[in-house]
Amino acid sequence: MGEGRSPDRPCVAVIGGGPAGLMAAAVLARYVHVDLYERNRHVGRKFLVAGAGGLNITNQAEGEELLQHYAPAERLAPMLQAFTPRDLRAWLSDLGVETFTGTSGRVFPVRGTKPAQVLRILRRHAEDRGVRILTGQVFSGFTDDARPMVEQGGTAHVLEHEQVLFALGGASWSRTGSKGDWLEAFEAIGVRTLPFQSSNCGVELDLPGSLAVHAGRPLKNIALRAGPHEVRGEATITAHGIEGNAVYPLVPVLRKQLLAGEEATLHLDLKPDLALPELEGRLRDAVGAERRNAAGLDRPSWALLKAFTGKEVMDDPGSLALAMKGLRLPVQALRPIDEAISTVGGIAMDQVNEDLSLKAHPHLHLAGEMLDWDAPTGGFLLQGAFATGRWAAQGILKAMGKGS
Repeated sequence: MGEGRSPDRPCVAVIGGGPAGLMAAAVLARYVHVDLYERNRHVGRKFLVAGAGGLNITNQAEGEELLQHYAPAERLAPMLQAFTPRDLRAWLSDLGVETFTGTSGRVFPVRGTKPAQVLRILRRHAEDRGVRILTGQVFSGFTDDARPMVEQGGTAHVLEHEQVLFALGGASWSRTGSKGDWLEAFEAIGVRTLPFQSSNCGVELDLPGSLAVHAGRPLKNIALRAGPHEVRGEATITAHGIEGNAVYPLVPVLRKQLLAGEEATLHLDLKPDLALPELEGRLRDAVGAERRNAAGLDRPSWALLKAFTGKEVMDDPGSLALAMKGLRLPVQALRPIDEAISTVGGIAMDQVNEDLSLKAHPHLHLAGEMLDWDAPTGGFLLQGAFATGRWAAQGILKAMGKGS
C-alpha cells in the first residue's frame, strides 16, 4: 500500500501520465489512494513536445461553438459541458497557472510561462494530493481475468487495484512513448479496437521540383475548403505538400474521401478578403509578372498557383482570378501517423459506458486519446484530454461510492 497510506482506504491505478492521466489522478486522490504508472522516466513527455511551439492549452469557445469541433460530439458533450474551457482555466489559475486568450480564441499560459513549468505544477498538484508516481513502468497486457500487468526492467507484475484507469494516449509522436502498442492487449480481452489513423497532419500533393525552394514557407491569410467545410488561417508548404492550422480541421473530410476511394481535393482561396470582381479588375490592369504584385501575392503563393494552373490560365485575368479564389489541390494521401499531431482510432466508443468504463470489464476505465474521438488543434485536443480524464475519474469514484 505504501508508507503513510491507510490500509482502509482503497487504491486506484492510473496507467499513463499525460494530461488525461494527471487530471484523473488528481481528482481521484481526494478520496482514494492513487498509483500512477508511466512508461517513460518522466510524466508528460508528449505534453512538452506539443508545447514546444507555444502551449495552446485550451480554447475560449463554449457551448455549441465548442462542441462543433469534436467528433463524436454527442458522446463528448456531457464531458465538455461538465468541464468547460472556462473551468479548465479556473482550475489552472487555482494552481498558479494564469492564461490569456490569443488569436482565433486560442488560450495559452501567460507569456514567460514555459510548458515544463506547467507540467511541474500539474505533477506537484497530483503528488501533493498523495498520488504515487511510478516511472519506467510499461503496460504489458492482461491476465486471464482482465487484470492489467506492468513491466519494469523485464519483470512483470499484476495490478490488484480495485479500479484501473487507462490513459495510454494514441499513436502519434512515438518518440514520446505514445506508441499505440496496446491495441492487441485490449483485443485479447474482447474489446473492439480500430486501427490508428493520422489526424491533425499534413497532406501530400503532387508538387513539382520548382516548389522545393519554398518548403517551410508560409501561406498567410488563406481559406481552405474540403467538402462543405471551410477554414481560415495559415498553411505551410512542405517537401510533400502543405500542413498547418488551416489544413488540420479538414483532415477528417479528406480521410473519409481517401478511404472511400473518392477524389480528395482542397480548394484554396489565396485572397479570401477580396471579392472576385475586385481581384479580376486588379489583374486586368497588370501585365505578366506584375499581376503577382497587383494581387498582393508573395512568392510562395504565386509559385503554388503556377504549379497547379496551366499557362493559358496564368495569361487570362478572368481565369487567373478564379484560380486564386479556388485553386484545386488534389490530395494524394495524409502524412504518416508518426508525423501527425494526433490520431483517431483506438478503443471504439461503443465499447465504453457513459462513465467511460469498459462494458465488458467495468473495473477498467479509459480517458484521453486512446478513445476513438477527434478534434482539431487550437486547444481542443488538450481540453478533450483533461475533460475525459476528469469524467472517467469521477465515474470511478461514483462506482466506488466515493466523492459527492
